[in-house]
Amino acid sequence: MQIEIRIEPGCGETRVIVVADHMSEEVGALVRRLGEQTPQMLVGARGDELTVLAPEDIVRIYAAGGKVYARTADGEYLLRLRLYELEERLSKREFVRISNSEIVNLKKVKGFDLSYTGTICVTMQNGDVTYVSRRYVGKIKQVLGI
Repeated sequence: MQIEIRIEPGCGETRVIVVADHMSEEVGALVRRLGEQTPQMLVGARGDELTVLAPEDIVRIYAAGGKVYARTADGEYLLRLRLYELEERLSKREFVRISNSEIVNLKKVKGFDLSYTGTICVTMQNGDVTYVSRRYVGKIKQVLGI
């Protein structure tokens, strides 16, 4: 993708033009992101208390028992959104889906162990250990550049 920025002193309102040879998933995601007017906030519940969660504090998000949880250094929070909705809201540069039931923050990953046959073991900085499902191994390898 090429990015071009032109500064025009007499221009009134900022204008964004996307030029592509066809409509792709990347173009659609770019248009959706540019169209967001307000910052997307994540709110987690713990007991009777609601807490605004900063994406950079989230270690991983996972589904268990029909509910979705966010794990931070402070503990676990119940989220009211589904994983696919969270995947759309979170930065694709920082968060990656590793299975049908989990999304991890790449900045909070301590290491990847590729010695397991058919899967990848992910160790998080907080000590949590999780696994990339076979279906997502190719995607993770692409993200890691291997």
